Amino acid sequence: MIGSRVSTSQTLRPHTLIALLGLSAALLFCSSAVSAQSAGEGGNSLGFDMAPETSERVVETAVKEISTPMAPGPVKPTWDSLEKNYTVPGWFKGAKFGIFMHFGIFSVPAHASEWYEKFLYAGGDDNVMKVLFGNDKALGFNDGPQSTRGWHTEHFGPVDKFGYKDFIPMFKAEHFDADAWATLFKKAGARYVMPGAQHHENFAMWDSKVTPFNSMQMGPKRDVIGELTAAVRKQGMKVGVANHGIENFQFINPPRELAEKMKAEHTDLYDPKWADFYNYADRSDAAMQRFLVNWYERNVELIDKYQPDLIYFDNGVDQRYLDPLKLEIAAYYYNRAKGWGKEVSFTTKKAAFAPSGTNTKTIASIIDFEGGPPDGIRAGSWVVDRPIGSSWGYIEGMRPNSVDTVIGWLVDTVSKNGTLLLNVSPKADGTIPQDQQDVLLAIGKWLDVNGEAIYDTHSWTKFEEKDGDHIYFTVKNADLYAIVMGKGAGEEVVIHSLPRGGTAGQVRSVTLLGGGAVRYKQDGAGVTVTMPDANERKQAFVLKIAGLKTNPDTNTASGNPPCDCGRAR
Repeated sequence: MIGSRVSTSQTLRPHTLIALLGLSAALLFCSSAVSAQSAGEGGNSLGFDMAPETSERVVETAVKEISTPMAPGPVKPTWDSLEKNYTVPGWFKGAKFGIFMHFGIFSVPAHASEWYEKFLYAGGDDNVMKVLFGNDKALGFNDGPQSTRGWHTEHFGPVDKFGYKDFIPMFKAEHFDADAWATLFKKAGARYVMPGAQHHENFAMWDSKVTPFNSMQMGPKRDVIGELTAAVRKQGMKVGVANHGIENFQFINPPRELAEKMKAEHTDLYDPKWADFYNYADRSDAAMQRFLVNWYERNVELIDKYQPDLIYFDNGVDQRYLDPLKLEIAAYYYNRAKGWGKEVSFTTKKAAFAPSGTNTKTIASIIDFEGGPPDGIRAGSWVVDRPIGSSWGYIEGMRPNSVDTVIGWLVDTVSKNGTLLLNVSPKADGTIPQDQQDVLLAIGKWLDVNGEAIYDTHSWTKFEEKDGDHIYFTVKNADLYAIVMGKGAGEEVVIHSLPRGGTAGQVRSVTLLGGGAVRYKQDGAGVTVTMPDANERKQAFVLKIAGLKTNPDTNTASGNPPCDCGRAR
């Protein structure tokens, strides 16, 4: 509810609202053969997405107009062919921690959220706004001085005189240093980096030949994606690209009076030079077809220029009528990757790549949960993306979450078999705020000691216990890791999930990561570990436990859980 008249909504960002919708959706559970701590499918459909509102006929026509030849290779643009030719990249299964980022034109006003453009022009008929805020509030969204448009008018002038496009010359990124960013992310312990190649605003952050609205010709006058891709790979990390671009076509919907004024004066949304940037003045089927073809061309350009290890699509690709277009770009990408000899994947939300409509049957993509992980263990591969602060894009006054909070997210996610993609929010000048850097560096220091319990692990038979201390579990080969989320004063930690005579077996040794072997005893109450001292430990620490009968790897080739999840028995 950014920019709304409701004061309490100022802390709720659009992605936060979407995440809340996701968390409120039912998480169905696997059959009784699977642990009670195992989560099945969830978030297949929230009644919300940002897909362009069109028809399969229009999409199929657009696909026929694509002039780019299909990349040679065995993958055909069908679900059967994708399923046959896909496996989750081996490197991804063990990565467990990546860096995401939102960096674009919205970084200039640094107000409200990365949806600044949407709320700047809000007040017309907008289905996304209706879902998030209700019909009445959506139509009156920009009434009053506290609205985004009111704030914009106060600071930059009326929107018909200074529109969103006018921020582009102010987006200079003059202090952007790709090598410094990559070094920071490496020190943070990230195994991969996912910069935003394009957000909903339709501005390409790379040197593009298929759109003039790009960071090489405008704004920074630099190939941001190209520089960052090279720097990240130099540090030995994998690199992906995030493309939210399909959501641009109907991203803004101004009130009628404002639109009519701009149309009469040929300004901003109706300025012919910017028509293909805003995609508002012409929303005919023909315009939609051109837009979809260009979306395909932009993805092909990203694939061919940068050979990304991952491609992230936001929920704008979720609708089934977009399947013909998704299948075309998926076949192109996977064929190109086979030619490169690389393991790659898409990451998508809900059932975007699940033609059955059930995300536990996703094909050729790793499922992404925005804002928070499933309630319990979900075998297979998945990722949760979360912002380091209160917004995804940088806004003035934002503060990052504490180091302990973010480490908690990481541990919780990995214990459930997932991967954390942590979003950072650079400023328009190309710097990452020092408080965000401090959090990243502190995470890296924690991982220097405890990363053995995170990287290349999988979930145990349960992900946590709360009988005394709050403890999470991960497994690597024959070792169980108990990640204790801090403790009060006292020498002992009791792990109740490992009683003598239990199914896990007999403990042979316990080691404190970063501290050496520790004394323990195993009895009917569990394993009691005697710590080296009785000091309070506020930050999470890890006990490595050897000698147990650990469960098999919970990763799968397809990325899907190996059970018929979510089905009533």
